[in-house]
Amino acid sequence: MTTDPHVYYLLSLGCSKNTVDSESIGQLLSRDGYRGTGTPEDASVLIVNTCGFIDAAKQESIDSLRELAAIKRPDQLLIAAGCLAQRYGAVLSEEIAGLDGVIGTRRWMDILDLIQRLRGRKFPTPIYHLPDEATTVGLDEHGVLRASIQGASAYLKIADGCRRPCAFCAIPAIKGTHVSRPLETIVAEAARLNDLGIQEILLISQDTTDYGHDLGMKDGLATLLEHLVVAAPDVPWIRLLYAYPGYVTPGLIDVMARYPQILPYLDMPLQHGHREVLKRMRRPANVDWVYDTVRKLREAMPEIAIRTTFIVGYPGETDEEFEGLINFITDLQFDRVGAFTYSYEIGTPSASLPGQVPDEVKAARLDRLMSIQQDISHRRNQSLVGKTIPTLIEGYDQGLSVGRSYRDAPEIDGMVIVEGELPIGQIVPVKITGAMAYDLVGTVLISTPQVVTLNSHTESAEKA
Repeated sequence: MTTDPHVYYLLSLGCSKNTVDSESIGQLLSRDGYRGTGTPEDASVLIVNTCGFIDAAKQESIDSLRELAAIKRPDQLLIAAGCLAQRYGAVLSEEIAGLDGVIGTRRWMDILDLIQRLRGRKFPTPIYHLPDEATTVGLDEHGVLRASIQGASAYLKIADGCRRPCAFCAIPAIKGTHVSRPLETIVAEAARLNDLGIQEILLISQDTTDYGHDLGMKDGLATLLEHLVVAAPDVPWIRLLYAYPGYVTPGLIDVMARYPQILPYLDMPLQHGHREVLKRMRRPANVDWVYDTVRKLREAMPEIAIRTTFIVGYPGETDEEFEGLINFITDLQFDRVGAFTYSYEIGTPSASLPGQVPDEVKAARLDRLMSIQQDISHRRNQSLVGKTIPTLIEGYDQGLSVGRSYRDAPEIDGMVIVEGELPIGQIVPVKITGAMAYDLVGTVLISTPQVVTLNSHTESAEKA
């Protein structure tokens, strides 16, 4: 059996940032006459956009490549792309017999050139396309839309790479240093998403608050946002993800508070709440700044939902330091929290730190933290009962609709469950009637749902 040489199969693994890269690869292939398929057997080119951030993600990527290699025919090409490929490309062919090509995170836009080189090679030896630098990212993207559209929402990538020195993280080694995409390019893409009827734009990069630093911009993210609300006036929701502590500026807070389109939602991974652990992590250790900034955010936007992430069991974390983290969480009452046990990452500074915490201690600390946060989340959700919240409907089944409020980012936060089957892709006002630890229950207030844009993102039941 031979296949059409212009059919590709693309498996995307990992985070939303990886998904955007996968969409961009797909656009380049489609523009060159390729068409995608969901069946590997029907494709001539098999691509796995891998994740290489933590052990479980690495293993999933390796397993996926091995599964495709096991069924691959001689007329098919198997290519590893993405983070795992960038970091371990030189040894991947030793792990996966039958791997033809490797292309990393820094030159995904050369996928067509790699395929041509693979088809023109004289011997079936792997070809590696893994340049050390990524300085052309944002300037050499061949006009593809750097967004992943999922229903009525779209992830829009504003930069790539990271220049932060976090001791536990391999992202700079994988992605390279931070490179901002040109402002005018992002603005034009937001306008395209506006014309497509997108209801929510999620701005993503490894560190959105570092946007524009390399372009000589001061308060670059705030500046970008002011341009986006003009370029995409019909997009009711613009959401910020992946803010870095210490770089949530007064200017950014002011812009978020002034424009109803910019959701009062901020994802700011803090990683820990004890100064000494943060110092060992090579993270911003000014805990007082966090207290002050959270206060400023809530004063400027009383309805804001703040999401953060913590690592427990970091090397050397003592009982006292963990208690400091618990007190930190209890004090600040975050709306959303994700927590993970420390994962050993080869080649990072934290890998050589003394005082590795036993797995059973990590697990116990994680359970305790999440139990405490579950109570906090439940109380904060209960405070919304009786209020009306715009909700983006994403699906329905058996007389119930499921959506997300402005307080919920896709896949990582909660849901709003609404009585009735409502139009998918519309934002409707929902009166909250019940609250669980992570999800809300409500009823729609109008018989014919329609898109709503409110001056504030919640209203009391009396005003609705």
